[in-house]
Amino acid sequence: QVQLVESGGDLVQPGGSLRLSCEASGIVFSIAVMGWYRQAPGKQRELVADMLRSGTTNYADSVKARFTISRDNAKNTVYLQMNSLNPGDTTIYYCNVYDSRHTFWGKGTQVNVSS
Repeated sequence: QVQLVESGGDLVQPGGSLRLSCEASGIVFSIAVMGWYRQAPGKQRELVADMLRSGTTNYADSVKARFTISRDNAKNTVYLQMNSLNPGDTTIYYCNVYDSRHTFWGKGTQVNVSS
């Protein structure tokens, strides 16, 4: 059974930082892409950042220079370091894993940026 366990969501003040983690288990095939998406109420889920197994990264324009994605292939874990957070970053963040055949989603972790 595939499981994506996310952690790290919290309440933080504007300008603060958070680190999200997502560990994938039960995936049979080699993981090609690991990433993070977010979805605000009433809006479509959008890509925040993803990372190929090779190390190639892709970021949404709104988070470039503030967020950094990394992954530990041996642990099937992906991280999202989020710096200079602002209220516009408040929403649920979802882990996404693609193993070249299937796409898996985590249940989400809530990030709140507020003073």
